[in-house]
Amino acid sequence: MIDYGFLDRPGRRVTLREVGDENWREVADIAPLDDQRSHAPAMAARYLLLSMREDTWNSLAVHADDTVVGHVMWGLDDEDGSHGIGGMLIDGAEQGKGLGLGRHLADVVLGTTEAPTGSYVDRTRAARSSDESYDPRREGELWNSVERFTAAHAA
Repeated sequence: MIDYGFLDRPGRRVTLREVGDENWREVADIAPLDDQRSHAPAMAARYLLLSMREDTWNSLAVHADDTVVGHVMWGLDDEDGSHGIGGMLIDGAEQGKGLGLGRHLADVVLGTTEAPTGSYVDRTRAARSSDESYDPRREGELWNSVERFTAAHAA
């Protein structure tokens, strides 16, 4: 489990967890709002299939307390070592509850908000993180931890 102590607006603890036997069906059922279907998959099941069938992608369930509320797909490019978020989907019924300000994250991922590695992003503005806040070594350790955390599902 990845837990940074973040609470959504209703006060639920938001965590990222492995997708496994106990939650994969709930993750697969995550669906966007109807008006988002032109730019989001109809259900998170598409992301789960990609992470199961391709070496690059890995899945994490987004939980609010013990309720599955979303899905994040992340990947590692073995050729250049870059990491990225391939998809994020918060269930339509859970949107607007402060589960990660997903549209701002999407803007960073899509390049609408430019944010080089190590940047601090506050909604639509990127700024250089302080030396105390950003450490490239620590970033590498975080990604290594995520890789270990999801290794069982990538195999």
